[in-house]
Amino acid sequence: MNVKNLGEHCGIFGIFGDDRAAERSYFGLYALQHRGQESSGIAASDGKDLRLRRGMGLVSQVFAASDLGSALAGRSAIGHNRYSTTGTSDIANAQPIVVQFKRGQIAAAHNGNLVNAAELRAEMEDAGSIFQTTTDTEIVVHLIARSRAGNISEMVMDALSQAEGAYCFLFLTPTQLIAARDPRGFRPLCLGRLGDAMVVASESCALDIMEAHYIRDIRPGEVLLIDENGLQSFQLPEAPNKAQCIFEFIYFSRPDSRIFGQKVDKVRRQLGRLLAEEHPCDADIVISVPDSANTAALGYAEASGIRFEIGLIRNHYVGRTFIDPHQDKRDRDVRVKFNPVAGVLHRKRVVVIEDSIVRGTTLRNLVRLVRSGGAAEVHVRVSSPPIVSPCFFGIDMSKKSELIAANHSVAEIREFVGADSLEYLSVDKLREAVEAPGDHCFGCFTTDYPAPTPVRFNKEMFSAS
Repeated sequence: MNVKNLGEHCGIFGIFGDDRAAERSYFGLYALQHRGQESSGIAASDGKDLRLRRGMGLVSQVFAASDLGSALAGRSAIGHNRYSTTGTSDIANAQPIVVQFKRGQIAAAHNGNLVNAAELRAEMEDAGSIFQTTTDTEIVVHLIARSRAGNISEMVMDALSQAEGAYCFLFLTPTQLIAARDPRGFRPLCLGRLGDAMVVASESCALDIMEAHYIRDIRPGEVLLIDENGLQSFQLPEAPNKAQCIFEFIYFSRPDSRIFGQKVDKVRRQLGRLLAEEHPCDADIVISVPDSANTAALGYAEASGIRFEIGLIRNHYVGRTFIDPHQDKRDRDVRVKFNPVAGVLHRKRVVVIEDSIVRGTTLRNLVRLVRSGGAAEVHVRVSSPPIVSPCFFGIDMSKKSELIAANHSVAEIREFVGADSLEYLSVDKLREAVEAPGDHCFGCFTTDYPAPTPVRFNKEMFSAS
């Protein structure tokens, strides 16, 4: 993704029934680092009390070896990697959050975005509620605390029945782990087993790192209660439709993950093949913008018969620039993140495969880099359609004015990025790449949203000025 400044949702991980729960959570979060680099945290239970460690930065920067031993001792834990789709970037908004309420302690971690968060918060503040953070997560914790239901699982379901939008939640009490996915299934969440322990994660790659067995996806609207008695499944009221985020396949999820019942690598390769069929190019080599476009580039090369080469080297010690919320740092990261391989590019007609374009500034710099490596021609092919509308469900594309394709033609974008040609995959071809396309959300490409959007902020979000 050029620009790499979409503030994406987050990554969550939970485990119940393992003596090394905190350590397992650390590695699970490590595998999910691509979903958020702003802060990280783990809450663990020893069966009596919850303990919390969290901080700003990468997983490896936040936790010391001592945190994974006695400091977070216990047989259950939940963890969170954060990017701020809602709420400011500071330690107060790092997750999990842990509170004490009438039923004892509860920790919460969230991936997604509630479209009615502002209304819920205003209502509770008018009633006297006090908030410590600016996150959606705390709003749901307040709803749980206010519930008059009979037990924790019923209180969680009562709270979530009032929430609208995209969410995957993990809740941890001293004796229980609860996982929940919104009824439309916007965000991925899967269930696995490691020996006698049950594991829940945003993506299956977090199971793979500890050799846990993938069982299945948690169903849209499903609430799972895991405790010493085993696993119980409950169901929230059914939504009129599914709305699985298509961007998970295009960019966010790791290619070695399985989400929404499909392998990400398989879908991405198909995107590349369909792109080659729809927009062929007379060129010598195909290169990708590493790393998220690698698999689509392989598919394009396979279908086109043009040789795939490594034309850009990525410095992996620089984070995904789109996840950094500050534009000045994103611009600097672009300059240090990639380097052209001149021996590969020299005098070649190059097809550059990119997964998506948001603002276009990163791609413009990359085209310049490829030309500086000696490329004779630079042709850009994008394995997704133009992004023409904001997202309300966990991706921080909140204003139409920030989207280059919403305000400029393809020809104008091509001129801006400095490419010899530029073509996007069509929406129809994107639909072909996934199973059950009617179960996915394409709103940012079509303006046709499968769920209600925030009324309060629609005017600002859709403003092109």
